[in-house]
Amino acid sequence: MSDVPSRRTPLSPWPFVGLGGLACLGFLYGGSLIFLPWWTVAILYVLWLPLMVTGSRWFAERPKGVVWLAATGVAAWLLAVLVAAAAA
Repeated sequence: MSDVPSRRTPLSPWPFVGLGGLACLGFLYGGSLIFLPWWTVAILYVLWLPLMVTGSRWFAERPKGVVWLAATGVAAWLLAVLVAAAAA
């Protein structure tokens, strides 16, 4: 007899939502070159890469945590836009 359960556990949609959000962040950061300095966008991409790697690692272990990673990336982008607008 094997230790594998006969029923599959239901798959949560949250990691898919989170990784989709992280993928969209890459395009959002790239599109921000229109109104943000290049070095600010470079910093955002440096932040985005570990978020994407961590989201991939957490896909099965922490499904809702991946969504929080995407939300963190959006908050970082919003902060960069507000700081750039205040400096202009």
